[in-house]
Amino acid sequence: MRRVLVAALSCIFLTSALVTAAAKCSVSCLINGLASKNHRTLRAHITPTDGDCHAGVKHGFPMPDRRCTPGAINPTVTVAILKNSNFRTCCVRDKVESESAKEVAYGWYGIHKPVPNKGQDQHCELDHLVPLELGGADSMDNIWPQCGPEAVTLKQRFFKQKDQVESFLAAQVKAGTMDLSTAQKAIASDYTQFLKDAKAFCSTNSCSG
Repeated sequence: MRRVLVAALSCIFLTSALVTAAAKCSVSCLINGLASKNHRTLRAHITPTDGDCHAGVKHGFPMPDRRCTPGAINPTVTVAILKNSNFRTCCVRDKVESESAKEVAYGWYGIHKPVPNKGQDQHCELDHLVPLELGGADSMDNIWPQCGPEAVTLKQRFFKQKDQVESFLAAQVKAGTMDLSTAQKAIASDYTQFLKDAKAFCSTNSCSG
């Protein structure tokens, strides 16, 4: 009886884990050529400790410290994979680092994670400098806390506006009007250069953010 009970409990826990995994990604991520844990940094960087990193500002928007967050890509995520109907960012999210492990980036930048930090009260996002929908890596050299500003609606916060840039560039790459590598390097270097075009694009197209 004890063995039967243990087996039944194990089955319940396994089923629960599978349901949780399914909830995170509702499609099959078994895509030929995709290696979810693969990552390659775009330039040399330091391994930070708390307080080592200092965000800059460009055109009024926060920019990551390139010594700490140079940006990184998953070289197995090609244009063909981005256009694959089964590809979702959940196929590569939390595969290199867990969601909780990424929060160390707040300490690197000397930022206290706001509480609460959800819904309309979300003021910070652990942002992928090169977004996952552009083949960005889920590694710590591609993650930084993007926060603020305070006295605006959620849609106007910096990370939501960067989301529009990510949607815009992903659309350009899939349409063949921009090379994937060019888009990756450009957004890692200065995402603010695309804000105007992204806003115009997203006014007539479906975008995240």
